[in-house]
Amino acid sequence: MRTQSRRRPPRATLAAVAAGTLLAPLLSGCWVGAGGAGSGGDSINVLMVNNPQMVELQKLTADHFTKDTGIKVNFTVLPENDVRDKISQDFANQAGQYDVATLSNYEIPIYARNGWLHEMDSYVAEDKAYDEQDVLKPMRQSLTGDDGKLYGQPFYGESSFLMYRKDIFEKEGLTMPAKPTWRQVADLAAELDGAEPGMKGICLRGLPGWGEVMAPLTTVVNTFGGTWFDKDWKARLDSPEWKEAVEFYVGLVREHGEAGAPQAGFAECLNNMTQSKVAMWYDATSAAGALEADKSPVKGKLGYAPAPVEKTESSGWLYTWAWGIQDASRNPDNAWKFVSWASSKGYEQLVGDEFGWSNVPAGKRASTYANPDYRAEAAAFQEMTKEAIEQARPDDPGVQPRPAPGIQFVGIPEFTDLGLKVSQEISAAIAGRQSVDAALKKSQQLAEEIAEEYEGR
Repeated sequence: MRTQSRRRPPRATLAAVAAGTLLAPLLSGCWVGAGGAGSGGDSINVLMVNNPQMVELQKLTADHFTKDTGIKVNFTVLPENDVRDKISQDFANQAGQYDVATLSNYEIPIYARNGWLHEMDSYVAEDKAYDEQDVLKPMRQSLTGDDGKLYGQPFYGESSFLMYRKDIFEKEGLTMPAKPTWRQVADLAAELDGAEPGMKGICLRGLPGWGEVMAPLTTVVNTFGGTWFDKDWKARLDSPEWKEAVEFYVGLVREHGEAGAPQAGFAECLNNMTQSKVAMWYDATSAAGALEADKSPVKGKLGYAPAPVEKTESSGWLYTWAWGIQDASRNPDNAWKFVSWASSKGYEQLVGDEFGWSNVPAGKRASTYANPDYRAEAAAFQEMTKEAIEQARPDDPGVQPRPAPGIQFVGIPEFTDLGLKVSQEISAAIAGRQSVDAALKKSQQLAEEIAEEYEGR
C-alpha cells in the first residue's frame, strides 16, 4: 500500500527533493565515458554501473545493436555509488543529458512518482518481440509506478538464499532441511564450527550500509514479524520483534560467524566461502554463479536452500538492475530500442554464445530457466534462484501491512540515509562496541524523525 499520489512538481522542486533526499555528497573530478556528447538523431547516451555484465554489454553493443539499428550508444560507466549520484543529479533536474540509466527497483518507483521517467507501457504494447509476459512477475511489479504503468525493464535480477557446503554436511552427518528455519540454521552453524581447521559455521554481512548488513538483516526482521514502519507510518524499531531478530542475527554472527564480521560485506563473504573459511552463507542468489564458476575451488561442493524463515512462508529479497528512460530524453524511441535489445531473450542468447551461459544476465525471464543450455551450466542453483524470485513479495514481505514497498529496503527516498545510520549502529553491536538495546534505541529515534514526515499522509 503506497500513500503518495503521482504528481509532477516543478523541476526546481524536483531538484531540491533530490538534493535533500536522494543524493549522497556530490562527486568531484572527471566523469568516465562519453556522457558529454549530446544525444539525438541516431545517438543515445547511456549511464550505467560498472559491473562485469554491464561491461560485457558495452563490448557487444557496437557490433550488434548499432550494426543492426544504426543507433550509436555513448556509454558512461561508473562505480555503483558514483553512478547513483550522477543519475540522481541528471534525472532530478530533467537535464536530459542521459537517455537511459541503470536503476534498481528501489529507485524506479520513487523516480516515477516524481515524474522523472518515461513510461514503457506504450512501447511494450507495440514491441511484441520483447515479450513482456516472459519477464518474471515480481520483477514487473517491482518496476511499476503508483499509476500502474511500467517504468523500467530488468537487465538481471536476484533474490537471496542459503548456500552451504554439501561435502562438509555429509562429513559431519548433518542434513539441510528442505525449508530451513533460522533456529535450525543457528543450530547447524554451531555444529559446523571447526568442521575444518579455521572454518566457521556461517557468513553473514556485518559491514555498514543500507545495501550491506541491512539487506539480509531486514529479511530476518521481516520473517521474525517485525517491520520498519507500520501501516500508519509509526516507527517500530523498538518492537519486541525487531529486538528478537537483531539479537538473533548479532548473536549468530558473533558466536559462529566469520572473522572480521563488522567489516564483511558481500565481497568478503564470497571470498570466505570460496576459500572454505565458512560452511554456510546467506546472501544474494547472484553469488552462485561465482561459486560455481570453472575456476572456483568450491565448484560442485555446494548445496542451496531457500532463505530461512520463522513466521513467514518465504523471506528472500528482490533486487534488479534495470533500465530507466529519462522523461526529458530527446530520443525516447531510440532509447527504448536499446532497452528492448539489452533486456531481450536475443541478448541473453548472444551472451551465451559469446561468453558462456554462466555469464548470462539471468534472474528476469521465465524462458531463461527453460533454456537447456542455461539449465545445464547453472544446474546447481538455477531452479532454486527462479523459485526464490517468484516467491518474493515486495508489497507484502512480512506479517503486517506496510506503507511502502520493499523487502530488504523501505521504498522511500529517505531510506538511503536512514538505512545507513541504522546499519552503523547494528555493525557497532556486531563489533561488541554497544548492546543491541542501545543500537535499537538510537535507531528508533532516527526512524521516528522520518515517521513524522509521513504520518497522516
